[in-house]
Amino acid sequence: MTSQFLFSGFGGQGILFAGKFMSYKGMTDGKNVSWLPSYGPEMRGGTASCSVVVRDKPIGSPIVAFPDTLIAMNLPSLDKFEDSVQEGGTIFIDSTLVERKVKRDDVNVYYIPATKLANDNGMPTLANMIIVGKILKVRNEFNEESIKAALGKVVSAKHADLFDVNLKALQIGASYEG
Repeated sequence: MTSQFLFSGFGGQGILFAGKFMSYKGMTDGKNVSWLPSYGPEMRGGTASCSVVVRDKPIGSPIVAFPDTLIAMNLPSLDKFEDSVQEGGTIFIDSTLVERKVKRDDVNVYYIPATKLANDNGMPTLANMIIVGKILKVRNEFNEESIKAALGKVVSAKHADLFDVNLKALQIGASYEG
C-alpha cells in the first residue's frame, strides 16, 4: 500500500501542519512516511505545499510528482496540480475558496466548504484539519486512538490548549456529508 498526498494552498492555511499530521498519523499506524514541505516566496499569503508519502515498505523518494490524493485549499493550487493527480485518484477541495469545479472526470472529487465550516464553528484557522477529517473518513482511516496519538505529536506542549479544538475540527470534517 502506497499513498501519495499533495497538500497545497496559501501560506497561513496550515498546509504544512496538515501534512505533518498525516505523516504522524501514518507512523502511529505503523507505516513508513515522508514529509517534504515546499514554501513560496512569502511567509503568509505565498504558496505552500507539502508532499506526504505513506507506505507499507521503505520509501525511495519523498517527491510526489503524481499524487493519488490532492488537497487544494485555493484556486491557484487546483489550477496548478489538478492535471498531476493519478487517474482514479481523489481531489479534496475547500469549496468556500475554490468556486470552479474539477475539469477531469477520471478522478473522485470532494467539495468541502472547510473555511465556512471552520468559521461557523468558531475555529477560523482549522479549515485544513476539517479537510483532513474528511480525507480520513473517506479512506476509512478515522481511528480516534491513532488520531489522538498523531495530534499529540504535532500540537506542541506550548499549545496543548489547541489539542481538543483540532480534534473537534477533524470530527467536523469526518461527519460532513456533501
